[in-house]
Amino acid sequence: MKEVGIIGYGAYIPKYRIKVEEIARIWGGEIPQLGVNEKAVADIDEDTVTIGVEAAKNALKRAQINPNEITAIFVGSESHPYVVKPSGTTVAEAIGASQNLFCADLEFACKAGTAAMQICYAMIKAEMIRYGLAIGADCAQSRPGDALEFTAGSGGAAFILGDEKEALAKIEATTSFATDTPDFFRVEGEFYPKHAGRFTGEPAYFKHVITATKNLFEATGFTINDFDYVVFHMPNGKFPLKAARELGIPKEKLEKSLEIVRNIGNTYSGSSLLGLCNVLDIAKPNERILLTSYGSGAGSDSFSIIVKEKIEEKRNLAPLTSYYLNKKEYIDYGIYVKLRRKLRL
Repeated sequence: MKEVGIIGYGAYIPKYRIKVEEIARIWGGEIPQLGVNEKAVADIDEDTVTIGVEAAKNALKRAQINPNEITAIFVGSESHPYVVKPSGTTVAEAIGASQNLFCADLEFACKAGTAAMQICYAMIKAEMIRYGLAIGADCAQSRPGDALEFTAGSGGAAFILGDEKEALAKIEATTSFATDTPDFFRVEGEFYPKHAGRFTGEPAYFKHVITATKNLFEATGFTINDFDYVVFHMPNGKFPLKAARELGIPKEKLEKSLEIVRNIGNTYSGSSLLGLCNVLDIAKPNERILLTSYGSGAGSDSFSIIVKEKIEEKRNLAPLTSYYLNKKEYIDYGIYVKLRRKLRL
């Protein structure tokens, strides 16, 4: 079967930021030590779709293909603007994708974006499509005053997959692991999600991230020594480092990806994919990347990705992730609340 790779990638992060100290000032008490300094906040006219469109446009700049050749789009998010109406068709129209289109919105908490990548990967391998677009984007919700408010951010990333011969990075293998573990959920009709305390750590995030990663090692025969960079889902700045310690991974291999969560918070479906974008921005040909996402409910997807020569000619065709990390404007809690209200109107 055809080998598959990433032929274009793109990030987008809203410019507004709120510092964790500003959130703590309103609610009192100590600042949770979660390894997050500030988080990105979507503007009044930004949502999962607009974030996805901007990220997709950047991916197209690197892919250098006619968008009409994209015949599959999958958008992973837990904050789709509509309950009934897809995000994917709006993205397709905005970027000029084909109308002869496989299209669906995906939900699997924070791993919906990597699930979109797996679907595109499989469809290209099966020769159903030539190019597929996978997006992971969110405007994360959090109950005011809850611990999640210190981390729930906004942002996303897009990846165009195609034949490995055109790729800037090859997807060598992917594995998954999933169980029914109710650590984080939002039922129909409720605006804010809930987290189930004792289920959030060991039986949820760590079990799934570690097991999916071990499954990838078993499937490929690789060890951590074969990887130059590691990207885990980043609900905060502490969990990925703890998972790395349990797998015997040096923390230096995670440092580039952790710039994301420290500076913009947990962007849910966009979290691990933005981490991957940040790594691709500096990775050299023949370096290998381990990517493992996590989605509550619960599951993880793992990927082995090896960087190819084309990265050098394509990387600077679109803004680097650092451009969006550094392009920021701080707001106070009052403006933050005003911007959040539009999600409820």
